[in-house]
Amino acid sequence: MRYFKAFLIVIICCIGYAQAQNPDSVHNEIKIISVDSLNMQDTTNVPTDENVDKSAIADQDQEPAIYKDSTRLALENRSRLAVRRSAMIPGWGQITNNRWWKVPIIYGGVVGLIISYDVAQSGYKEMLAEAQFRTLNNNQYLNEKYAKASTEWVIQSKDFYRRNRDLTILLSAGLYALNLIDAYVDGMMFRYNMEDDLSFKINPLIEQSSSLLASRTPVLGLKMTVTIH
Repeated sequence: MRYFKAFLIVIICCIGYAQAQNPDSVHNEIKIISVDSLNMQDTTNVPTDENVDKSAIADQDQEPAIYKDSTRLALENRSRLAVRRSAMIPGWGQITNNRWWKVPIIYGGVVGLIISYDVAQSGYKEMLAEAQFRTLNNNQYLNEKYAKASTEWVIQSKDFYRRNRDLTILLSAGLYALNLIDAYVDGMMFRYNMEDDLSFKINPLIEQSSSLLASRTPVLGLKMTVTIH
């Protein structure tokens, strides 16, 4: 009986020692989650929102950089140069883009707007002086050529010239902006291919109607052809 008890105690000790050598499940999970370079197993270096490098995640979310070739950069620089020159002197950007024929059109519009402004401003001042004189002098005329004109007509003429003057100023601003836009577009389209094999063509069209009731006069028009390769 004494030997049996001793044998039972030895068996229990061996089982306890064997269980002590096997790590528990919690320890295995920590080992899988976090093992540092010094093989120190703890829960302090488990990844969290605070110690994760957010800049690395942001770099992964960024789109790849787009690089422009030298031809594209040259066109953009040419367009900016043309716009700056047209802003300083209207038409200079068109000369930079080798569009010489556009310069007379621009300055023709400038001359026309200057003449229109001068006529409107002169007429406005003349009618304004006439209307003010009649208001202060019991409808007596100031200028001999307006002797038969009524005061109401003089006031309407004054407003007419004033509207034309203001409209001329707006058209001048529009012409200046159009000068800048044209210089930019011409700069960007400087190397655009304009060969004869374009997929979009417009040709004149002469068509005779096939109806018996229709007129025999041919129909003139334009024919648009779109080719899809």
